Amino acid sequence: MKVKRQFFLFTAVLLMLSVLPVFSTGQQGADDVDAKNLVYWSMWNETETQAMVLKDAIKEFENENPGVKVDIQWNGREIRKTLQPALDAGTQIDMWDEGVELLTRSWQDYAVNLDPYFEKSYPSTNGKAFKETIIGSLQDLASDLSTDGSIYAVPYQPFVVVSFYNRDHFDKAGITKTPETWAEFLETCDKLQAAGFTPVTIDDAYMDLPLGMHLNRVYGDSNKVVELVKDRSGKLWDDPKVLQAAKDFEALAPYMSPQTEGNKWPAGQQEVATDQVSIYITNGTWLPNEVMGTTGPDFRWGQFPYPAATNSASVTGGIYGAQGFSINNKCAYPDEAFALIAHLTTGKWDKELSAKTYGAPMDTSMPWPVQIEECESVFASLDTYIPWSGGLAEDSDAFPIIVAEFTSLISGKITAEQFIGNVKAKLK
Repeated sequence: MKVKRQFFLFTAVLLMLSVLPVFSTGQQGADDVDAKNLVYWSMWNETETQAMVLKDAIKEFENENPGVKVDIQWNGREIRKTLQPALDAGTQIDMWDEGVELLTRSWQDYAVNLDPYFEKSYPSTNGKAFKETIIGSLQDLASDLSTDGSIYAVPYQPFVVVSFYNRDHFDKAGITKTPETWAEFLETCDKLQAAGFTPVTIDDAYMDLPLGMHLNRVYGDSNKVVELVKDRSGKLWDDPKVLQAAKDFEALAPYMSPQTEGNKWPAGQQEVATDQVSIYITNGTWLPNEVMGTTGPDFRWGQFPYPAATNSASVTGGIYGAQGFSINNKCAYPDEAFALIAHLTTGKWDKELSAKTYGAPMDTSMPWPVQIEECESVFASLDTYIPWSGGLAEDSDAFPIIVAEFTSLISGKITAEQFIGNVKAKLK
C-alpha cells in the first residue's frame, strides 16, 4: 500500500506540473533556441579604441534586449578581402561595417534597402525619425553612391579631409586668419618660415590628396581628373590648367619639410605632433587621434579647408565620408539589426565613440571634440563630394606614376614642366 500511495502521489504531482503556466524571467541565454542571434563582422581589430566602445555598446544593447544575442567577429581591415567570399559561400553574416563608399559600391547587392528604417524613431533618437537625427549630407552621400538612390549603409564616424595646423605656431608667427586662396597659403608659409618654423609636411600615405584636391579645385569636376589620369595621348596633360596646378606646387616646395620626399607614414604626422612642422597639408579628421600618444589631448589643433588653387573653378568641394553599417538581405532579424545600428550611431554611444576616438559624431545634437572643432564648420560648408584621391586612383596603372612624380615636384626635386613631361613619357 505504501508503494501505491507513493506512486499516486508522484502521478498527481506530474499532473499538477503539466497544467501550471510557464513563467519567463525575461532573460534568454546564448543557447536559447528562441534567441535572435546576430552575427556582426567588424572592420575593427579588437584592440582598437573603436572596438572597445562598440563592444560595451553592444553589451548594453543585449542587456536592454534580452532576446537578442550579438556574435562579434573582429576582422580588421582584412574584411575588404574576406567579406564577399564569405557572403558568396552563404556564411551567416547579418551585418558588417566598412567605409560607406566601399559598402555601397562593392556590396550593395548583398544589403537590405534601409530607407524604411530611416523613417522610424528609436530609443536613442528622442522621439525623432532616425533620418532627422544624423548628418544629412552623409545620408545624401549614401543615397548618391547607390545605383537606385536608396540607402544601403548607415553612416557613422564621419570624416572630412582638411589642412591641419599648430595654433601656437600661427600665434607666434602673427597669423590671425587662415588662408583661403593659394596666394594666401604661400603668404602664411612665408610668415611661418620667417618666424623660424618649417611650414608644411606630408606622408607617403596621403601624397595623392593635395594633387587630387588641387586638380578638383581647378576643374571643379572630379570626372575631368579621371579623364586626365586615363589620358595616354598626353593631350590633356598639355592643358594650361594642369601646368598652373603644377606651378602652384613648385612654389610651395621651398616651404616643405626637407624630409618630405622620404616621409613614410606616420613620419610626417609626427613632425607636426612634435612641434617640428606647422601644417599637415591634407589629412582626415582622424589625425589628432592617431598622434594623441605624442601630443596628448591639449595640443592646440586648428583646421581649415584646402585652399582655392590659382584660377580655381570651385572651392566648396571636399573629400568627406564615414564608416558605415550594412545589413545582409538574408538576415533573419533585420529589424533587430537596425535597432542595434541606431543604438550605436545616435545618442549616448555615438557621443562615447566620438569622445574616445577624438572623432566626429554622427548625431547632430552631439558636440565635436575640441581637437577637431573647426572641422564641423568645414564639413557644413561643403556642397560637392570629391572621391578619395580626387579621382587620381581611378587608373591603377597611372596612379603610382603620377604620385611618384608629384612627390618629386612637391619636394623641390623637379620643376612643374618636368613633372608634366615625366608623367606624359611614363604613361605612353
